[in-house]
Amino acid sequence: MATGAANSGLARRLGVGDAVVIGLGSMIGAGIFAALGPAAAAAGSGLLVGLLVAAVVAYCNAIASARLAARYPQSGGTYVYGRERLGPFWGYLAGWSFVVGKTASCAAMALTVGAYAWPEHARAVAVAAVVALTAVNCRGVQKSAILTRVIVAVVLAALAAVVLSAIGAGALDAGRLAIGSDVTVYGVLQAAGLLFFAFAGYARIATLGEEVRDPQRTIPLAIPTALGLALLVYAAVATTALAVLGPDAMATSVAPLTDVARATGVPGLAVAVAIGGAVAALGSLLSLTLGVSRTTLAMARDGHLPAPLAAVHPRFQVPHHAEIAVGVVVAALVLAVDVRGAIGFSSFGVLLYYAIANASAWTLSLDEGRPARLIPVVGAGGCVLLAFTLPWQSVAAGAVVAGLGAAVYVIRQQLSGRRGDVR
Repeated sequence: MATGAANSGLARRLGVGDAVVIGLGSMIGAGIFAALGPAAAAAGSGLLVGLLVAAVVAYCNAIASARLAARYPQSGGTYVYGRERLGPFWGYLAGWSFVVGKTASCAAMALTVGAYAWPEHARAVAVAAVVALTAVNCRGVQKSAILTRVIVAVVLAALAAVVLSAIGAGALDAGRLAIGSDVTVYGVLQAAGLLFFAFAGYARIATLGEEVRDPQRTIPLAIPTALGLALLVYAAVATTALAVLGPDAMATSVAPLTDVARATGVPGLAVAVAIGGAVAALGSLLSLTLGVSRTTLAMARDGHLPAPLAAVHPRFQVPHHAEIAVGVVVAALVLAVDVRGAIGFSSFGVLLYYAIANASAWTLSLDEGRPARLIPVVGAGGCVLLAFTLPWQSVAAGAVVAGLGAAVYVIRQQLSGRRGDVR
């Protein structure tokens, strides 16, 4: 029974709408409520420029990922693309970067849930959220998609209320949108790298490729659609927050949107935003754990992670062992990390992941759906540039972890070769 479960495939149950909502839920939850403050601290009045740079790099990555996902509609995303197009090592490095980086993202989102829902007991709430969502994910991907639809609807309603209330209350000051002397190229690029953390949610669509119906049509349509919708939301909310608070207040705010709500003077709006923030982070956590577990599944199938993690539940047809393992690790991390540090570390790993995706897309032929040559060039170059303009602590930690993963791969290959020589 265990062997059969481990070798069985995942069910293709997700349509275009489901895929778009899963990607959108991850992006909105991560970006609006968690990344605006750190990005404003880096870019100052150049925040919106940083947002535009992040969007351009994300667009190139989205197109490259969509073409690759249509070609290889399997769980694992760039782990699979790198393995198939560049070789086993590059696929492994992409998978390692994704699993480690996005596990940190899961912890950041769980802590964000706690910070908005019950700040005095944020870590306890974070652990409870991880346990609850792991249970949902283990019941089947369709239930995850349904829950994500509800979450996205609540979050969009809260964000719309903030923007419309700020406009209605006359709290916007266009002068705060002007780019001042505080802006530097380095600061804008660092903000773009931090904001890229938010845009990377469309990866959930690619990593769920084995569970999408008609992947050759669904994935190339769902990824740019989710990215475009998220960009519209980001632009509207970031512009509103900047016009109400100004760059200095945003940079020091723990919850910028809550501060915007208070500035409008609308009764109850701050509470609604707090609820929206908790729900948004919950949606992001849900989507992130889905993506990490699917990449874990793919790596376990190839022997890079323990074989039991490749098990697929015979009834619910989800990688339940991987789901549970990810949940346990994330629950442990929330007791030891902070949100801002996790965002920077995660961004480094995800940017490395997408640099490999763009390199993989470069190798596609026209018959295989290769995008315009400029797209993977800008995508890969942008990923490398943004990765090394992140805060130095994030770069150092990310480089060490990537190097550790590479060393583990080389050692395992050498040991495997020696065993082969003995036989």
